[in-house]
Parts: sequence; structure tokens; C-alpha cells
Amino acid sequence: KADAGLYTCDIGTDVAKSKVSVQEKPTEVTKQLEDKTSQAGQDISLSCELSKADVNIRWYKDGKAIRKSQKYDLQQEGTRALLIIRDSTVKDS
Repeated sequence: KADAGLYTCDIGTDVAKSKVSVQEKPTEVTKQLEDKTSQAGQDISLSCELSKADVNIRWYKDGKAIRKSQKYDLQQEGTRALLIIRDSTVKDS
């Protein structure tokens, strides 16, 4: 974005102008989530890696949004997104 702007080539008798705009690359998942199997009662952690840090991440289970709670801990560490499912039960499958 810092390179965006109006560029000119001035030869004294004539001027050429160009407007440059730079678009940010979209964020991509660089490391996918992995399937997990756990015994009931254990915490389960799921993580994925992203191409950029500090991205707004939303977690879902079966299409329903997951919010931070006693059951779910949502963390972001740089390019790593982490979901911890506390005290897992069969219903968490």
C-alpha cells in the first residue's frame, strides 16, 4: 500500500502520469486443521496456520458459531489460530 500513488514522468515539455494502486493479497490457510480423536473428559486442541497474522477468525461447529466460554477457548498467536475444547464429551464430536 505504501507504493500506491500518482507517478509522473516529466521531460520538461511533456508529462506522463500513472496512478498506481496496490491491493493486499487475501489471507489463506497455510496449514489445515487435523482430525482428532480423544477420550471423553480430555481437552482437545485444534489449530491452523494462516498466511497473515492478526486476522479476524471465526470458529464454527456444524455451521454454528463458537464463542469463547468455559467450554471453548479461542486463541490467536501470530499466524496460528487455536481452538481448545475443554472437558470433551461425545456431544463435541
